[in-house]
Amino acid sequence: MMQSRFLSNLRTFRAGLVVAGLVSLSACTAISVVTHSVSPNEASVPAGRYKLDEHHWNVSFDVDHFKYSRFVMRFDKVDAQLNWNAGGMDQSTVEATIDANSLDTNVPILNKMIKGTDVLNVDTYPTIRFVSTQFKRTGDQKGELTGDLTIRGTTRPVTLAVTFNGHAKDPLTKKETIGFSADSHFSRAQFGLSTWYPAVGDDVHVAIQAEFDADAPAASQ
Repeated sequence: MMQSRFLSNLRTFRAGLVVAGLVSLSACTAISVVTHSVSPNEASVPAGRYKLDEHHWNVSFDVDHFKYSRFVMRFDKVDAQLNWNAGGMDQSTVEATIDANSLDTNVPILNKMIKGTDVLNVDTYPTIRFVSTQFKRTGDQKGELTGDLTIRGTTRPVTLAVTFNGHAKDPLTKKETIGFSADSHFSRAQFGLSTWYPAVGDDVHVAIQAEFDADAPAASQ
């Protein structure tokens, strides 16, 4: 009977240690999240390949609507890869692919109209693509990223105003993570998208928020 009590007490003790360990780990994680900070220094980022964090990004377009407001549309499926080199943004490149069929205006009938043959024609042109070609430094953590944007089979150069928000190891995923903000303007008519003009404006504003996680080390490492 004493042995039985001893084993029971031992199991209780072990369970207590497990619980205490989990509580401690949770507390440490919570503390690391609360105290987390990022470095604004581009040189702190390890060179390598980074992929867009599937949970932390936003790509939206907005256009003038009858001069009342800017009507906002977003895309729900985007894939992007960043090749980061030791020179920082000046020496790095990015490629992004947007699933055109993932357009969401929050108005179902309008979604169908924009995805149709009169505008994006997503059955024939299912993707929107951006490939960077040049970067020009405009200030600390800022620059102009020019690249080829392809919409509905037409490719034109577009320049994004980019801000490097910072770098650190994510306290939850433990991955090297980089954050950016970017925005741009382009003429939709240059891509053959003049439907509904002038009720719908020609100027398209693009707003981007993106986090990239380390995917692979640089080839030289």
